[in-house]
Amino acid sequence: MTRIVGSHDLLLVTLDTLRHDVAAELAAAGRIPNLARHLPGGHWEERHAPGSFTYASHQAIFAGFLPTPAAPGPHPRLFAARFAGSETTADGTFVYDTPDLVSGLAGAGYHTVCIGGVGFFNKQGPLGSVLPGLFHESHWETEFGVTSPTSFEAQVTRAEQVVRRLPADQRLFLFVNVSALHQPNWFHLPGATREAGDTRATHAAALEYVDRHIGRLFAAASSRRRCFAIVCSDHGTAYGDGGYTGHRLGHESVWTVPYTHFFLDHGQDRKPGQDQELTPAEATR
Repeated sequence: MTRIVGSHDLLLVTLDTLRHDVAAELAAAGRIPNLARHLPGGHWEERHAPGSFTYASHQAIFAGFLPTPAAPGPHPRLFAARFAGSETTADGTFVYDTPDLVSGLAGAGYHTVCIGGVGFFNKQGPLGSVLPGLFHESHWETEFGVTSPTSFEAQVTRAEQVVRRLPADQRLFLFVNVSALHQPNWFHLPGATREAGDTRATHAAALEYVDRHIGRLFAAASSRRRCFAIVCSDHGTAYGDGGYTGHRLGHESVWTVPYTHFFLDHGQDRKPGQDQELTPAEATR
């Protein structure tokens, strides 16, 4: 990351509440082609979430603690605050002398932008202002929220507007919290009803909806220069698994999340296999 920060634009997308098993099944079945073509071998990496709900997980992510590979570590991190004795800071880790990654990137010359989704980004009160308050620029509208059937389309449109008005030489860190997977998501599955509520199937349909539009976001993020992108979930959610429903609880459906990172090449008409994949080890060399 010491070679990437400063030369590339950066994109961080959290697919809020996305379960790893659903993401993996859809990738294997060819139901999310726009995401799957950026996954090494067509597969999501299985990781463990740093928190069991949005606020906790994003506080950790913004401190440099991305979801952890689901295997014994230690695992070198892409980003880390300078901290004596850290066992996950490697030679290639981007190390910053601020309390959070957002201000660390700002100190490295990046314009930081948040396009919020779920309520912890809505800026409608003190709690909903903490996370977006880390950024130079933050955006939230009702149309971006969990109750909107077209939330992701609206978020992508705002991202396109943000990118277009930036000076060409200004480096960008763009963060998008995608709300479409979060409850309620029943309206993404044709034939589903409010009365029947959300299910694992409607959760999957919401991911298909996101996939249909995420190419626009990738194109916007790489429209100015090469972009390094991270796409992951902040936590999963339970749909009756083990008797549990929802999240903010300790169940495998909540703590196991999908993760990937990759390059988006500037001005390239990207086709499957064209993007250079970067393993976690390579990213910290």
